[in-house]
Amino acid sequence: MLLGLSGWMDGGDVATGTVRHLIDAVGAAPIAEIEPEGFYIYNVPGPMEISALFRPHAVIADGLVTTCEFPENIFHADEATGLILFCGKEPNLNWEDFADCIFTLASELAVETIYFIGSYAGVVPHTRDPRLYCSVSETGLKAILEPHGLGFANYEGPAGISTYLTRLAGEKGLPMAAIVAEIPAYIHGPNPRCIEAVTRRTAAILGLSIDLDDLRSTTDGFEDKVNEAIGERPELAEMIHKMESAYDSQLFETQMSDLKEWLEEKGIRLD
Repeated sequence: MLLGLSGWMDGGDVATGTVRHLIDAVGAAPIAEIEPEGFYIYNVPGPMEISALFRPHAVIADGLVTTCEFPENIFHADEATGLILFCGKEPNLNWEDFADCIFTLASELAVETIYFIGSYAGVVPHTRDPRLYCSVSETGLKAILEPHGLGFANYEGPAGISTYLTRLAGEKGLPMAAIVAEIPAYIHGPNPRCIEAVTRRTAAILGLSIDLDDLRSTTDGFEDKVNEAIGERPELAEMIHKMESAYDSQLFETQMSDLKEWLEEKGIRLD
């Protein structure tokens, strides 16, 4: 089962964008949903900018109310791949009941492993793939994820529902991993490049062969616009250049560690 929720851990729409693309890629069909009643706050005190984040989305065309959308939480399934894909919105309330809906369906469908996809704003340049970190419900999952280049998270602070679900999964003896992408903090709104990169890595972890041509095409156009905007701000371009150097140095140290160890065994040092 693969989970993606908007809200706390969906920077650049990477979490929900990845799950939605995989739903389309495998042709998964809707099989169940979690009703929104009791899980969301629709009105909070304070300025309009804050309260607008919680209210349902409406469309009024030429005076006619055409849409008033409440949060959707829909499970899709694909029999050929054995995948259950869930795309929804992180609940404001009653995490226990929301989690129970997920784990009940997982039990009914004999789900063997759960993966959560998330994202957050960090210091990754837009010209590189996002870094992926994970937290797991049991140490056995590390051997599965480490070959895909994932790091293991060290964190203390406010928790999202992914952490709560992962802890519960461990208590239930159900393997679960939360995979979180670190994406560029200086880019706001949907980030097609990161969605493509995380979709590609997620597909590899799940053993899926999918077509990413449409995402790559969108990514190319997106990068052209970002590069054009950055070209007009030399100070931002310099900052990104420094981020690229730091990223590449860390990547070299990580990927070359085995080679360095082998060379040292042969009496050859890189330093």
